[in-house]
Amino acid sequence: MVFSGIPFLFFFLPVFLILYYLIPFKFKNAVLLAFSLLFYAWGEPVYILLMLLSSFVDYLDGLILEKFADRKNIRRLSFILALVINISILCFFKYADLAVETVNALFHLKVKAPGIALPIGISFYTFQTVSYSIDVYRGQVKAEKNYFSYLTYVSMFPQLIAGPIVRFSTVQKDLHQRRMNESCFVHGFKRFCLGLFRKVLIANQIGELWDIIRSAQSRSIAASWLGILCFTLQLYYDFSAYSDMAIGLGEALGFHFPENFIYPLSATSITDFWRRWHVSLSGWFRDYVYIPLGGNRKGVLKHLRNMFAVWFLTGLWHGASWNYVIWGLYHGLLLTLEKYFWGKWLDKRSAFFKHIYTLLIVVVGFGIFTFEDLHELAAYFPGLIGIGNAAVSASDSLWYLGNYLPVVIFAIVFAFPVWPKIVKSMEEGNRYRQKLAGICEVLLMTALFVLCVAALVKDVYNPFLYFRF
Repeated sequence: MVFSGIPFLFFFLPVFLILYYLIPFKFKNAVLLAFSLLFYAWGEPVYILLMLLSSFVDYLDGLILEKFADRKNIRRLSFILALVINISILCFFKYADLAVETVNALFHLKVKAPGIALPIGISFYTFQTVSYSIDVYRGQVKAEKNYFSYLTYVSMFPQLIAGPIVRFSTVQKDLHQRRMNESCFVHGFKRFCLGLFRKVLIANQIGELWDIIRSAQSRSIAASWLGILCFTLQLYYDFSAYSDMAIGLGEALGFHFPENFIYPLSATSITDFWRRWHVSLSGWFRDYVYIPLGGNRKGVLKHLRNMFAVWFLTGLWHGASWNYVIWGLYHGLLLTLEKYFWGKWLDKRSAFFKHIYTLLIVVVGFGIFTFEDLHELAAYFPGLIGIGNAAVSASDSLWYLGNYLPVVIFAIVFAFPVWPKIVKSMEEGNRYRQKLAGICEVLLMTALFVLCVAALVKDVYNPFLYFRF
């Protein structure tokens, strides 16, 4: 089940919200937990057991870490065991096929890959449970005594499938005491509708154009560049829209999830881009991998080791294919070059130059990201410079733009912080103008919701790129 689907919008969500708001507060977590498990079971009921196992391991580990606070050996053993179990589960289900295929390719073997289906959302909830164990071990959070409250945190459906990666410390207080009122609900609903609009009316439409360009037998240089730009925009709107919907739903329920995307395509360097893109993941690797390895405190060589270790893992986290690792190391290399070679020179350039520089690197990177088949990757990229089967004429790109120009323009414009500026300008002024702006915003969100539903009823193209991460 996905947020941008008719079953969720017209059956699951209304029934859940009615029950959630009608019952007394002490039963709200129980309702949230029950519907979260139902939400997960909608796609793969068997894998609920896997999530229950992962959450129970870390819940039990938290209790042991606090109970034996003065027994270092027991604490260390429990902590390591919990990490090994969780990481082993993730690696087995996500990377077993990749490991077998890689060994076959290296040693010319024909071992059959296990073909294990990837449990939905396993990368996200595993990182949440692992962060909980680490934080309790460090003494940064108190262990949760109630298993069902902890399971509610792990399985909470707004952020279960694709994040943001919410740390236990962020919602620990909200699990037991949270504020819900009309203002939170309205604001959360508006955020949800904005995310739904970005997903259905922008990401889906521009994703169709990318699929058309990708499947073409030949492409001009212009069409090849247009294609990977469209994929970049599709990925951004697909994932950031889901984060918007998750954060909006969380707010409507009384939870405060962290921001996950801060207009990354408006960044002026790769360093700036990664402060804005998938913020919860970048923060996770910084706090639980990069800093424990020593960060940049132990000399240049060890700093480079730590950087590339993090970016290798970042790439591998995104998928069980070597193109993701290449993409991760590509960004690690560019970040290293910015820090040690041309970063100061870049700072002196104009904002426009820095935007173009960053966008070029990001778009090329996502061109690597999209091709899990390395042969297809090798066939597509020469077309960016006119080599291979690239057509000479750019008429194909004009045809593509002629059919999809409005959505391309919308996608590019709203990838920059245009909407917040519009809202801010509407809300400034006297009380009458502020009230009018609020009414207009609600009407706009309602209209966008109706358009999204119409599009979902009409079209069958509704992918979610991070559905199996």
